Amino acid sequence: MIKNMACGLATLSLALTPLAVPATAQATPAAPARAEVLALADALELVAVADESRAGYTRDKFKHWNAGLDLGDGCNTRAEVLLDEAAEAPAVATGCKLSGGEWLSYYDGQEVADPPQLDIDHMVPLAEAWDSGASTWDARRREAYANDQDAATSLVAVTARSNRAKADRDPAEWMPPLPDAHCRYVSEWTATKLRWGLTADQAEVDALKVYADGPCETAVVHYTPAP
Repeated sequence: MIKNMACGLATLSLALTPLAVPATAQATPAAPARAEVLALADALELVAVADESRAGYTRDKFKHWNAGLDLGDGCNTRAEVLLDEAAEAPAVATGCKLSGGEWLSYYDGQEVADPPQLDIDHMVPLAEAWDSGASTWDARRREAYANDQDAATSLVAVTARSNRAKADRDPAEWMPPLPDAHCRYVSEWTATKLRWGLTADQAEVDALKVYADGPCETAVVHYTPAP
């Protein structure tokens, strides 16, 4: 009888012991989002149309510039974009102070050889992003948006003059002064809206469709959804 009781206790002990989970069954990180490539007209069909609201917007709700992608280089996001987009690399002094170098501002076709003459433009301006969905994001996601170097279309080095002429206007209200830049611009605008799941108002969509159905009918949109 004692032997039978011992066997029963052993069986119960085994039943209560947590089963080991095979390594292959353990949770794995989510796969990276897939890059999408679409004709401009098809990409526009994926942009949700909605009214915009700027209620509550202030620029400081989008923290920028932060420490950038390389936390060890001493450069913030602005400087890293300048370094990445330079046609001729600038000299980098202590504190990531840039001098010299050469850039081509694609909005207006201007060559620039002095870093302070350049702005880093948010392809979809911060205020426009707020109007079209970012008002519902938390501070961490807005910071990620404002410093997005993981997509080549999100941030672009251009002349301060062209960036300030653009301000917070969408393509229904402003386009780059260089006509040859228009197809690239509407493609990158659309890519940024799709990457971040932002909406567009009807006037904005109508303006973009004029390009998609006309001079930019062969334009292609490349985007990867933001994490």
